[in-house]
Amino acid sequence: MKNSKKLIFASLALGLMSISGIQAQEKTASFGFKGGLNFSNLYTDQVDDNNVLTGFNAGLYAKFPVAKGIAIQPEISYTTKGAELVYNNAFANGTAKFNVNYIEVPVLLVMNITDNFNVHVGPYAAYMVSGKTETDSNIFSSQNQLDTNDFNKFDAGIAGGLGVDLDALNFGVRYNYGLTNVGKERNYAGTDYTFPDAKNSVLSVYVGLRLN
Repeated sequence: MKNSKKLIFASLALGLMSISGIQAQEKTASFGFKGGLNFSNLYTDQVDDNNVLTGFNAGLYAKFPVAKGIAIQPEISYTTKGAELVYNNAFANGTAKFNVNYIEVPVLLVMNITDNFNVHVGPYAAYMVSGKTETDSNIFSSQNQLDTNDFNKFDAGIAGGLGVDLDALNFGVRYNYGLTNVGKERNYAGTDYTFPDAKNSVLSVYVGLRLN
């Protein structure tokens, strides 16, 4: 929890420093909308399940050039995360989904390889705003809202990806590697445990529209 807060503060500090540095630059900043699909999962140190949950991301971005071919890009978006379990056994078959929704703020260093192609990397910080579980099987179906207070509301990690910038449109693919547990640390009968003891993993594809 302490490490996630440190990463959140570092992300915000980097964003403020980048904006301050922009004022001394003569280059033009750009702003726009972006959105796309998420393919998310939960992973642990021992297990990385291959089942993925399909969701979406949508938000705003700003891009501030700081040197030739280099820019700082802070964003804010609404993004879905979670996992899906597909099961088929002697008792039942179906799917179980764990959906969690976040407000996410990455601060990315964007480096142009060519005029239109770039790589980007940087920290992200996120705050859980809602969630639900869904079960759909041959026996029954159910949907339950999650109490976010039962989970670690802060998520933080590293984001990296590739992008293509055109005149008004930009496209990209990005991977978010979570560094904080989704579950909250608990104590039962004198024993500490975390449930769920897993971190977020999200592959995103997106399309952006530049407004200026």
